[in-house]
Amino acid sequence: MSDDADTWLDRLGKYLAARLREESSGYQPYTPSDPETLRRALQPGDILLVEGNQRISNAIKYLTQSTWSHSAFYVGDALPEPEDGSERPRLIEVNLGESCVAVPLSKYQTYNTRICRASGLHPEDRKRVVAFMAGKIGLKYDLKNIIDMLRWFFPTPPVPVRWRRRMIAFGSGDPTRAICSSLIAEAFGEIRYPILPEVTQAPGRASAQSAYSRREILHIRHHSLYTPRDFDLSPYFEIVKPTLEYGFDYKRLVWGESTADAHVETVPDAAVDAPEAKVPEQRRSHADDR
Repeated sequence: MSDDADTWLDRLGKYLAARLREESSGYQPYTPSDPETLRRALQPGDILLVEGNQRISNAIKYLTQSTWSHSAFYVGDALPEPEDGSERPRLIEVNLGESCVAVPLSKYQTYNTRICRASGLHPEDRKRVVAFMAGKIGLKYDLKNIIDMLRWFFPTPPVPVRWRRRMIAFGSGDPTRAICSSLIAEAFGEIRYPILPEVTQAPGRASAQSAYSRREILHIRHHSLYTPRDFDLSPYFEIVKPTLEYGFDYKRLVWGESTADAHVETVPDAAVDAPEAKVPEQRRSHADDR
């Protein structure tokens, strides 16, 4: 192609990407994320799922039948402090029409989020996945792959549910990863850590009686087929909830009714949120005195 044709495609690609990144109005998170609370709960190698409100987010949520439309990878303090004194970037993600970038935790303080943690991840493997993701920073999105972006303008295609995952991978190739979960899945594939492996029954499984014959062979799927919700559904990733990490006592919650009707001791909100707050001993019930 000529340089003029490439320039025209670049312009079209930027236009389509900008349209897909447009945010929906009226988005209200149920549990907005506090950056400092997230930072205390997160560990390098964790995955932060995000309920996005962009046009592409709605398409991904429909195709995957999930709340989560975006995923970011937490690297802790692996990246240097910005020279301008701004907040330290601790998440690595891929954005449509842009590139693989590092962003601060505060970017998602107004979104619903969920932490997914690979269970039993060895320290050396943790370093490998962090280094893999850090090495991808700056990976450019190919704006000339128009098919890769046009598919997101049709979020409700008349196809069976079982084919929708394949539609996500359609038109997407290296380095055009519109779904950031693909790059994260590739990172875990490097250390042979399972996410949602396909299960193939061994020969003789249906009629075999021995445990040896009933074993199953696990096949790791291609990374382009992974979506954000797969880390939530995976039996090998734990769900970490920051509000429960430092002790939670429902008796200390402040409710809307008067304290006289509530019959429960209330404390200021700050005491509930403080990470050093200890859970008091539970009150003895009348049954304990019998």
